Amino acid sequence: MRYSKRLNRFLFGEVEIPLESVILLIGGMALAVTGGLLFFVSTGMLPYYENGFFGLLLIVFSLQTITMGKTPFGDMRRSKFLLFFGVAIAAIGIVTCFIPGIFGPLPRNLLFVCFGVGGVLQLLQMYLDETKMRTWMPLGGVFQHLFFACVGVYGLSIFAGFMLWTQPPLPTFITATIMLLFGFLVIYLSGVLRLVYRAYPEAESSRNDQLGLSFDHSMLLLTGIFMILLGTLLIPVNIGLLPFSENAQLGLLMIIFAIQMLASGNTPIGPFPHRSLLMVGFGVLFAALGIVSCVIPNLLVAPLTLLVGVLNIIGGLIPLGKRLLLFAQQTHESVVAAHPLLQKLSHTQLTMNLLSVMFGTSMFVPDIIPGIIIGAILAANGGVLLYLLHLLVIIAALGKK
Repeated sequence: MRYSKRLNRFLFGEVEIPLESVILLIGGMALAVTGGLLFFVSTGMLPYYENGFFGLLLIVFSLQTITMGKTPFGDMRRSKFLLFFGVAIAAIGIVTCFIPGIFGPLPRNLLFVCFGVGGVLQLLQMYLDETKMRTWMPLGGVFQHLFFACVGVYGLSIFAGFMLWTQPPLPTFITATIMLLFGFLVIYLSGVLRLVYRAYPEAESSRNDQLGLSFDHSMLLLTGIFMILLGTLLIPVNIGLLPFSENAQLGLLMIIFAIQMLASGNTPIGPFPHRSLLMVGFGVLFAALGIVSCVIPNLLVAPLTLLVGVLNIIGGLIPLGKRLLLFAQQTHESVVAAHPLLQKLSHTQLTMNLLSVMFGTSMFVPDIIPGIIIGAILAANGGVLLYLLHLLVIIAALGKK
């Protein structure tokens, strides 16, 4: 009995992971998993989709910018301009993943700036900022680990920028080794920051500012843009005007699921009251599957199509079932007129749930809906998500008054 209780606490006890650690974990996994796969690519055992990897890294950079104001060049106060910058980088990353070669050398050049120039600036800021290196070293303990992790990550970031700039590129084996080491260092930094924020909670800035965008709002924004771009691009794809990477589409969906699970406990089938070790395990698994799908064409398309389809159907049917149950339990006398904003929110969520079921069904039974119609459904789903975000921001603002 005692061991059973310990196991339950271990698997289901709440796990706190700061948002910054979550995003760094995903970025580190993207580097480490891709580095490991490149060893097989170098021997010809696996194909490699470079645009999927570049697009994924751009999305990770954009997530840091949108959710926390942390850019590749240092921390900035979140503003409308910074939000626009982050959204633009996310859009470029998403389209880079979906449409092979559409932007030419732009993704590589952007990553050179983010890694190379950003790494140099971050190293300089760490040395010059009195609240960083000069404060960390005398404190010792976890702060010494923070110092060495930052130096390692920024140093390899500069080297990664050099690798992106070098033509012809370095041999694949050498690139894979460096990426693997870089990824492990970023994951290590993620773990160190978690320890720092646990010991000094005041060190973690919530970064809630005049934008009023929480993490959940930011993910709604990113997912809405993802759906609109995906749906819009599927229209010319289905009439043969553009190529399309289905593996990257599924990979990005899995990574979005993973980030939400790791950062807030939100899953494709609904939110859970707290994040447990089991939830974290599923989040890491989803992230790993998404990363592999982004960089290795066709390897996981069949199983992930089935998984994403089922998750969307269940995720849409559960709230629809709850809505029907609640409606059945209500009597005419118990129905109270809701605030117009809440009515709009309810109708928007209903529409989103129906579109989710339609999208999941289209993946589960691919020939049931024409491709162009699927594109229109996805674009509509993205538009509904952005409208839902608009309503949630208004309601949050009213709650503060």
